[in-house]
Amino acid sequence: MRTISLKVPEMSELDAAQLYMILASSLYEQGKLSLGQAAETANLSKRAFAELLGNYKVSLFNYPATDLAQDVANANAYAL
Repeated sequence: MRTISLKVPEMSELDAAQLYMILASSLYEQGKLSLGQAAETANLSKRAFAELLGNYKVSLFNYPATDLAQDVANANAYAL
């Protein structure tokens, strides 16, 4: 895993754990990290990370609408 350093203003009310979670949840939401990778980035278990996602307005079910439409079309084709 790569290590980076961030400079955050002293007056920021965010602690390191919150910053890790913000970064990890954003990258997870964008599809840049898997659930496991995002949890590791946030220094949490998968379960703890998944439970906290809602606090950051990120859905656990990170599924693109285009993929969902294709899945529905495939399901309909097999239902006939």
